[in-house]
Amino acid sequence: MTMSVTTPKSSGRINPRHIRIVLSYLALTFLAIFSIFPFLWMLNTTFQSQGAVFSLPPKLGDMIFKPGMFDAYKEVLTKYNFMRYTLNSLFVAGMAAIGQLITASLAGFAFAKMEFKGKNLLFGILLSTSMIPVSVTIIPEFLLMSKLNWLDTYLPLIVPSFLVGTFGTFMMREFFSTIPNELVEAAMLDGATTFRIYRTIFLPLSVPAMTTLFLIAFIHNWNDLLRPVLYISSSSLRTVTVGLTSFQGEYGARWNLLLAGATISILPLLIIYIFAQRYIVEGIATTGLK
Repeated sequence: MTMSVTTPKSSGRINPRHIRIVLSYLALTFLAIFSIFPFLWMLNTTFQSQGAVFSLPPKLGDMIFKPGMFDAYKEVLTKYNFMRYTLNSLFVAGMAAIGQLITASLAGFAFAKMEFKGKNLLFGILLSTSMIPVSVTIIPEFLLMSKLNWLDTYLPLIVPSFLVGTFGTFMMREFFSTIPNELVEAAMLDGATTFRIYRTIFLPLSVPAMTTLFLIAFIHNWNDLLRPVLYISSSSLRTVTVGLTSFQGEYGARWNLLLAGATISILPLLIIYIFAQRYIVEGIATTGLK
C-alpha cells in the first residue's frame, strides 16, 4: 500500500507586506544615492585635469589610475597651505567642542538634578537666548574682543564656547533627567558631594550624549565662517572655511583644486562621525526616552 503526500499549492498571491518592504528599500536607496551624488561628483572632479572639468558630456575623472592622479591634493596641501588650515580648524573646533562639553554638562546637571531658587526662570531665560540672531550680538561681541586685545588670535573662537551654550545645556538636561534620582540619593547617603555625584555617576553614564554633543559642537565650529573672517587676519591662523573662501576668490577658475580643498575639509568630519556613530545613535535615542 503506497501513501502519497500532497503539498499545498501556492496561491500565487504576492504578500502586500513584501511589496511595502521592497518599495521602502527602493525609496531609501534612491534617497541615499540622491544625497551622496554631489559628494561623489565633487570627488570625481578632483581626479580630472583642468581641461576635462567642463567637458561635455560629463565623464569620469580622466586622471584616475594614471600618473598624477593625486596632484590636485598635493598642490592644495603644500602650495596653498591647506595642511596648516586643516590643523588650525582641528585645534579651534576641538577646543571649542571640549569647552561645550564642560560647561553644558555642568549646567545640564544643575538644571536637571539640583534645586535652587529661580531655576525654571533661569533656564527659560537661557533658552530664550537661542532666538536672538547672531547679527544682533556680533558687533558688541567684536567690540568686546577688541577691548580685550584678542583680535587676530584664536581666543574669540574658543573662549565663547566655554560659556554655557543653549543647545548643549538643553540636551544634557534632558539626558540627565532620565537618570533615576535613586542613584543621587544613594550617593548622598554614602556621603558623596554634589560634584562627586556629577563626576563619578553622571559623567560615565552620559558618554553617548556627550559624544553626540561633541560632534555637533565640533561640526558647528568647524563650519563657522563669520567669526574667523572677523577676528583672524594672519594667513598662518586661517581656518579651513576662510582658506576655502580666499581660495575660491583667488583661484576660482581651477575647480579641481577648489573641490580638492573642499574634499579635504569634509574628511575629518566623516572620520569622526564614522568612529562615533554608535555613541551618537545611542545618545539621540536615550536622550528622547523621557
